[in-house]
Amino acid sequence: MSELKNDRFLRALMREPVDMTPVWMMRQAGRYLPEYRATRAKAGSFMDLCKSPELACEVTIQPLDRFSLDAAILFSDILTIPDAMGLGLYFTEGEGPRFERPIRDAAGVEALGVPDPEGELKYVMNAVRTIRRELDGRVPLIGFSGSPWTLATYMVEGGGTKNFAQVKGMMFDRPDLMYALLEKTADSVIAYLNAQVAAGAQALMIFDTWGGVLSPSDYKQFSLDYMQRIVEGLTRESEGRKVPVILFTKGGGQWLQMMADTGCDGLGVDWTTDLADARARVQDKVALQGNIDPCILYASPERIRDEVGRVLASYGKGTGHVFNLGHGIHPNVNPEHAGALVDAVHELSVPYHAEG
Repeated sequence: MSELKNDRFLRALMREPVDMTPVWMMRQAGRYLPEYRATRAKAGSFMDLCKSPELACEVTIQPLDRFSLDAAILFSDILTIPDAMGLGLYFTEGEGPRFERPIRDAAGVEALGVPDPEGELKYVMNAVRTIRRELDGRVPLIGFSGSPWTLATYMVEGGGTKNFAQVKGMMFDRPDLMYALLEKTADSVIAYLNAQVAAGAQALMIFDTWGGVLSPSDYKQFSLDYMQRIVEGLTRESEGRKVPVILFTKGGGQWLQMMADTGCDGLGVDWTTDLADARARVQDKVALQGNIDPCILYASPERIRDEVGRVLASYGKGTGHVFNLGHGIHPNVNPEHAGALVDAVHELSVPYHAEG
């Protein structure tokens, strides 16, 4: 493995001094880039793109060739685990991911096994290995997974949902079933993420996309407790340095203190929480990642620059900030606007890291 030439992102997550605030963007490899669309067309389908280590590597590195980003994130999908469990993942135009065999009863939960990361999910590990080789130490590589609650939501609903009727119905009516499903999913995530670290991932992120739809007590029982279990089960050191872990619950700003107590290293924060408030609440326990509204990228580069300055000022001086969007970049954003954001972060953040 090549020596890292830029470890700003990893140092910020460990709350160590940096020369400027590191930046990367959720969904930075994606449809807003014409080069991504060309590679996606070459692959034939989204899952064919995910399952080709060479093409997954190609699209992972595309945004780094355009922008001076401080981290790469593995190109994959959060639903690779339930797909490997045999639920029959497929994608429909305009509807997003669907499962042929959703989990609706005890027999369905009982039939689930923990997938072998170097078996059914070997294509992901091969992608990690390929990306690390091709990055050649340019920036760190982030591996990731969905949270157990978020994965369970898709597994029970059979796809996306607006009212969460099936998954919350199971949670309220058969909590025993939901606990069993979440345990299997958590065990699968631990094995999956540890295999990503063994393959070369240098930081990990857990995406809890749907944790924010839960009440505070249900969030702790059905989402946070299982993320804590994952954090406790992860490989936390590799290649002679710490492997930091970031938790991100969209819409979870009210639970930042609880999340910080899991033992993670960083928390993703969406744009509905002010960074100054978030920082005051978690103190120096964890780094914070975020949190500009992705829709700012529809504005002019000048307006983007102003908003970047506001977010940096909200976090303030000192260590422990990774700049990011509050959620994924939208598919129809102008790539030049994404570049304007990255450049503004680096330029405007320098005074926040100066001594004195």
